Amino acid sequence: MTRPSFPMHRIAIAGLLAAGLALPTLVGAETRVTLKAAKAGSSYYQMAVQLGEAMKAGTDGEISVTVEESQGSVQNVMESAVRPGNYVFTSPPALITLAREGRAMFEGKANPAFDEIRALFPIPSLTMHFVARADSGATDLEGLAGKTVLLGKGSFGATEGEKYLGLFDLADSVSVADAELSNAVAALKNGQIDAFVTAGSWPAPNVIEAAASLDVRVLSLSEEQVEATGRTRLEIPAGTYAGQDEPIVTTSLPVVAYATATMDEQTAYALVKTYWQGKEALGTESRWWDGVSEQLMATIDTELHPGAVRYYEEAGFELSGGQR
Repeated sequence: MTRPSFPMHRIAIAGLLAAGLALPTLVGAETRVTLKAAKAGSSYYQMAVQLGEAMKAGTDGEISVTVEESQGSVQNVMESAVRPGNYVFTSPPALITLAREGRAMFEGKANPAFDEIRALFPIPSLTMHFVARADSGATDLEGLAGKTVLLGKGSFGATEGEKYLGLFDLADSVSVADAELSNAVAALKNGQIDAFVTAGSWPAPNVIEAAASLDVRVLSLSEEQVEATGRTRLEIPAGTYAGQDEPIVTTSLPVVAYATATMDEQTAYALVKTYWQGKEALGTESRWWDGVSEQLMATIDTELHPGAVRYYEEAGFELSGGQR
């Protein structure tokens, strides 16, 4: 396989080599894998870089990962139909179903190759954060009524935030700020807005910055509200952000790393085994990896790669019939 011309980016993952991960030797020379992730500078691009370094360390250099920037999950899925061999990409599971059925953003773009997509492992979920100034008085979503809220533009968080305002009868009582999410913390600090909405893996960098700069409250959803969204319930542990003494109940969109059936079984097995055995070390580098547990396997609603199944069976994971 020809090495893509994209530059290789690396972040050191201390401790992986010291952990002594034992993997079967891959046949032949260095195995090269392309990982298509997200926009450069995003948390998911950083995760991809960390994964790449972890794979190299955990396999003693047998696997080399080249990280490619992406404009989003739809592009990642579309490219799976034409990329050969060791192509790995990230996507919410729901997009795989839409691609296979040729619906929504995949309308008119159906391709039999989408049926060859195979799951490897879950990565940190996109997690909704509703961050309000403490002096705004908002203690729950209903408290955002009459407030100025920044949603951002064009992102999952912006779309989802707008959906929630409508779902919980807040659309007519909330003033939506016309600004980019990158300005959220500054706007919150100078009083231009009362709250902002953001989605990303937790702990989210902009929420950490906001909580370190002023007194904020990350709002919880009620169990009824979580159910009404149709999203996956997620609990952010107490102490994740400064001043947060209780767990935050919110919603999330699962994200999974996928390959295709053209990847050989041994490579898929090595990728999955290295990931799970090195996840604790990844968590020492960035806490967002601590949000991944065996429970997230339930969010994978498509077939796993046979190499992944082999590892999960060896490790004692419970798999559904649809995952095998």
